[in-house]
Amino acid sequence: MSQAPLSRRQQIESMLAQQPHDQFLRYMLAMELGRDGQEERCMDLFRGLMTDATPHVPSFLMAAQRLLANEDYNEARSVLRDGIGEARKQGESHAAAEMSELLQRLGAMGE
Repeated sequence: MSQAPLSRRQQIESMLAQQPHDQFLRYMLAMELGRDGQEERCMDLFRGLMTDATPHVPSFLMAAQRLLANEDYNEARSVLRDGIGEARKQGESHAAAEMSELLQRLGAMGE
């Protein structure tokens, strides 16, 4: 009797068990958890990625988008501001511009 193939999330978790600090794998897992509605675990992973010794820039944008979806506008603004600063520091001008645009579109929403 053959085993059912591992889900995408299970595959990522398996790889992550071998490489627990791999930013890309942690990011992929956060994205999968978000799709599965596991918001708390998803955001915990994004927060960890954003506070790594070298923060993972794409995580700022994705975390902000999740926060906006949950109508946490103030936290989203804070994450975007931090992300813009980090993106500029790391020379990722495209990511900084993308986050700046989202922050501008957010405007006074939720205030």
